Amino acid sequence: MMMKGQSKSGAAVLALAGLIAGAAQAEEVIKLGLSVPLSGAAAVWGKGAEFLCNTAAREIREGGGVSVGGEIYNFECLSYDNKYNAAEGTKVAQALLNREGVKFIGGSVGTAPVQALQALAERQDALVFTVAWGASIKGVDHPMTFTQMNTPGEILPLLIAYIAKQYPEAKSVAMLNPNDATGKETEALAGDVWGRNGVEIAASDFYERGTTEFQPIAARLESLKPAIIDLGATPPADAGAIFKELDVLGWKGVKVVEVGTGADGLKATGGDAAEGVYMGAGVTFDGDNATDHQKAVNEQAKAQLGESLNAVQIGFYDSVYALKAAMEKADSVDPKTVADVLPQVSFKSFYGEEVGFYGKELYGRNQQMRLPIIVTKVIGGKLVEVARLTP
Repeated sequence: MMMKGQSKSGAAVLALAGLIAGAAQAEEVIKLGLSVPLSGAAAVWGKGAEFLCNTAAREIREGGGVSVGGEIYNFECLSYDNKYNAAEGTKVAQALLNREGVKFIGGSVGTAPVQALQALAERQDALVFTVAWGASIKGVDHPMTFTQMNTPGEILPLLIAYIAKQYPEAKSVAMLNPNDATGKETEALAGDVWGRNGVEIAASDFYERGTTEFQPIAARLESLKPAIIDLGATPPADAGAIFKELDVLGWKGVKVVEVGTGADGLKATGGDAAEGVYMGAGVTFDGDNATDHQKAVNEQAKAQLGESLNAVQIGFYDSVYALKAAMEKADSVDPKTVADVLPQVSFKSFYGEEVGFYGKELYGRNQQMRLPIIVTKVIGGKLVEVARLTP
């Protein structure tokens, strides 16, 4: 009896040990740092990025986690506000990498803050995903960096060619961008592409982020009488305010925001002046192209964020699944090993397609997710997909 009792006790201990081991296994966590704007004109991008990172992490956890070396890992998203500037980007980089011990950046926004992050991450062999538009952060000199959305190198040639074809009579463009790394790199490429499409650059100006009075800027743009006004990398709230001032001045032309991501942000400050704006980073979830999964997650986002998801935010979902695929293929959670394998994997993107990485011809290495370029336009107050182009 004693032996039997001991056997039961031993079995109970073993069972308890198994439960503890299982619980310990479930607690294996990989931190994903996010350097995003959570305040200011671009806050909508950061808050949506955090939402989609958490959504992907939850889906993966519910699906059984990430299987590596006989262990099961799950992701935890840690978001810090970089306020879309280099100074705050440096603080965020130090917090994520030095204080939190993060080895994987699940996503980052803004060329200037990302440059600050990248410099520190490279010294610590941390893997960085980014939606930053700057070409300066890409290439063979940055083997730990990967781009999780289409950037000017992918979007501008196809978007501008599409618009030029739609408006063959429009032969002049006035450009305006934020006065930082994102704006300057966008402006340089856009100017070249407009020129290659036979459109003359009437002017190309910059403004400081944080500007709240846009009437003088709009007056300057209107005075040039351009057929097209291209606000490049201007965030939605600022772009809406500028188009509203242009509307007051009576300017009627082709409106473009290359980094435009949705109608809600534009309408919040621009009202009816948002009508007709073309965008290169917007996504719609109302048409036949939208999957049931996209519609369901987008409804959750609208309830939580107050507006639909966009391409900037979707990259933070895709990077989580890309990391899962690379970690399982490499059978490792070492960031350098994962970075070596990442260009070889494919994964199911939030866009509903299986995608991999490309870009060697343009950047010298395959670091760019191959994603569709969706041209959208605000029509009747709603964002409408008018073309889907393949880079």
